[in-house]
Amino acid sequence: MKIGILGSRGKWHVEALVKALEERGVPVDCFPITRLVARISDEPRVRVCEHVLEGYDAIIVRSIPSGSLEQIIFRVDALHRLEDLGVRVVNSARTIERTVDKYYTSALLEDAGIPTPRTVVTERFDEAMEAFRELGSDVVVKPLFGSEGRGMVRVCDEDAAYRVFRALELGRYVFYLQEFIPHANWDIRAFVIGGEVVAAMVRHADSWKTNVARGARAEPLELSEELRELSLKASAILEADYAGVDILRAEDGGYYVIEVNGIPGWKGIQSTTSVDIAGKIVEHVMELARGKNN
Repeated sequence: MKIGILGSRGKWHVEALVKALEERGVPVDCFPITRLVARISDEPRVRVCEHVLEGYDAIIVRSIPSGSLEQIIFRVDALHRLEDLGVRVVNSARTIERTVDKYYTSALLEDAGIPTPRTVVTERFDEAMEAFRELGSDVVVKPLFGSEGRGMVRVCDEDAAYRVFRALELGRYVFYLQEFIPHANWDIRAFVIGGEVVAAMVRHADSWKTNVARGARAEPLELSEELRELSLKASAILEADYAGVDILRAEDGGYYVIEVNGIPGWKGIQSTTSVDIAGKIVEHVMELARGKNN
């Protein structure tokens, strides 16, 4: 068996996966997705530097860096191509397309009956201002593509909304507005691998942003059956082999799924559990690769 990782050596998550694979005697190579070369009517059909990717049993995607629209589309297209050539990609190109786009994720959650905050997405400034008022004049403005809370802004003043939206308009960004759900500065992250919640944590913060990468404190959590089923359903809707499911508990006691991360980090949640999360991911990928070859 031969497994590759699309990610850079030296990164914590990549090194954890490399260690887990090496402990299981599986050859592993790491390479940046930005060096992809694809060919039609010639071989190798997909490669990175000297690595011919169609020769791998599985590829784990750990990073899709920001880039132009053309660059992002090509990288995901190459993942689709690898799948067509028989390589097991984890998470799949389809799942990455669904989870990297916050609007698409939110729409799929709503269609599946999973509670998620009211959201308005538009390209027009005037419609964004109208949506701000419609959503109670207290919203979280998010980049359509983004992670770890970067670029998210809470806006609860009309003059501030005007200035923020004008700035976004100048950059030709899409306005993604989500109603703010009061949550006492904490939320839940459930980590799902292969249809099983392997760990969960509560993230406490000093502000409304609860990302561990931004300083939130992680504590272990034993999920209720309700939250376990909610996490598994959300992950399944996005067809994720593994995922981080983020859940808010509103002040009225209701739960909302905020995001399903298809390239999730686990450094924070690993600090709260004895479960070897990298090992669990690797074992699941190996199982998928074996199934592909049967």
